Amino acid sequence: MNQQTINESFSVKGKGLHSGIEITAVFNPADENTGYRFRRVDLPEQPVIEAIAENVVDTTRGTVIGRKGVVVSTIEHAMAALYAAGIDNCLIDVDGPELPILDGSAIIYVENIERVGLKEQKADKDFYIIKEKLKFRDEETGSTITIYPDDGFSVECMVEYDSPVLPNQFAVLDDLAEFKQEISNARTFVFVREIEQLVANNLIKGGDLDNAIVIYDREIPQNHIDHICEVMKVPRVELHSLGYINPKPLKWDNEPARHKLMDLIGDLALIGRPLKGRVVAVRPGHSVNNKFTRLVRKDVKHTEIQAPVYNPNLAPLIDVNGIRHLLPHRYPFLLVDKVIEMDQKHIVCVKNVTVNEPFFQGHFPEEPVMPGVLQVEAMAQAAGVLVLNYLEEPEKYSTYFLKIDNVKFRQKVVPGNTLLLNVSLMTEIRRGCAIVKGYAFVGEKIVCEAEFMAQIIKNK
Repeated sequence: MNQQTINESFSVKGKGLHSGIEITAVFNPADENTGYRFRRVDLPEQPVIEAIAENVVDTTRGTVIGRKGVVVSTIEHAMAALYAAGIDNCLIDVDGPELPILDGSAIIYVENIERVGLKEQKADKDFYIIKEKLKFRDEETGSTITIYPDDGFSVECMVEYDSPVLPNQFAVLDDLAEFKQEISNARTFVFVREIEQLVANNLIKGGDLDNAIVIYDREIPQNHIDHICEVMKVPRVELHSLGYINPKPLKWDNEPARHKLMDLIGDLALIGRPLKGRVVAVRPGHSVNNKFTRLVRKDVKHTEIQAPVYNPNLAPLIDVNGIRHLLPHRYPFLLVDKVIEMDQKHIVCVKNVTVNEPFFQGHFPEEPVMPGVLQVEAMAQAAGVLVLNYLEEPEKYSTYFLKIDNVKFRQKVVPGNTLLLNVSLMTEIRRGCAIVKGYAFVGEKIVCEAEFMAQIIKNK
């Protein structure tokens, strides 16, 4: 899959939830490998803030990113919409300190993204694949977020409040394709008992019954309610019973849990790479979400490239007989056993290393080690399978080295190892020449890497 951006710019306008001022945000197409970025166009020099977990500076009633004293807050709904749409790169121009709250959900962003459409880019989409269970627990709050290996991306969210109106709730999203229908319309929510404190902290100046679910779950004297209405600059209301006080009914019985799930997706977008894994969150919130995303970001930054996923129980795309049809190599120099993954730009092959390899007789008799040059040769043969597979008569062609660069050998390869050969085209094939980047893995570790140029020549 390739990276994507939006096809053309779109804008949204409305008041900020916390500032209360009118704000316009313009979402623009962005170059590949640039990710999500916010540009404060209302400030001198128009500073840009990268939307990544390390740049989160506050998580009080929203996710706030900042750099050198410049901030953009309440970004989570927009981030969730971009992530769910499969957008990798977007530049958002905003003329204020936060994004507009709109109706308190992500639906307006989703509809605008659908209206302008998506543009496919040339760079590969760089998934971060979860291969082992990863769990984070916030001891202070008891909140936990766990992510498990999975073929796709899905989220389960459980919320728990000490409230007779909003008890335990559960929401699940099994497929991002269902985000618009199942999640995007869920509105943010607030308890009446929290409003005075939020206002005292200079927050929710733009909050009202049109952009938030308001929950009255503990009896409050009428004079306190009158004061809240006064500071919020909304008409006076009389509350006679506990419940939801919005004029519009809930869209789902578990709308608050669905909104928490949306917030979680928006915060996970700050990992900077799309995930393949199943996320299970218990009592999530922006603070624990950010702690978890920072934890995952550490792994992402320390991983140059992930080893391919290899399931030996699955049938190969091309077995050794098919490889012999594509490559001229034969015993003892055929160093690719099967192909497990392939598209127009990359291939993943398997080489099982056994003690019966003839080169182990002399390299070395007392300590058998696979020669590094043969590891590079194995990657080159994988590249040969990739490029020759798309020729009409591959048996009439061979590939030859022209140049090898940036070779690194990081770990010994010994009998019993299984080499996973991950090879990708760095450029399009021109004039019969292919420039290729190859990695060889044993388990999750890179054992060898190289860049090389090969020429495709018709046999005489």
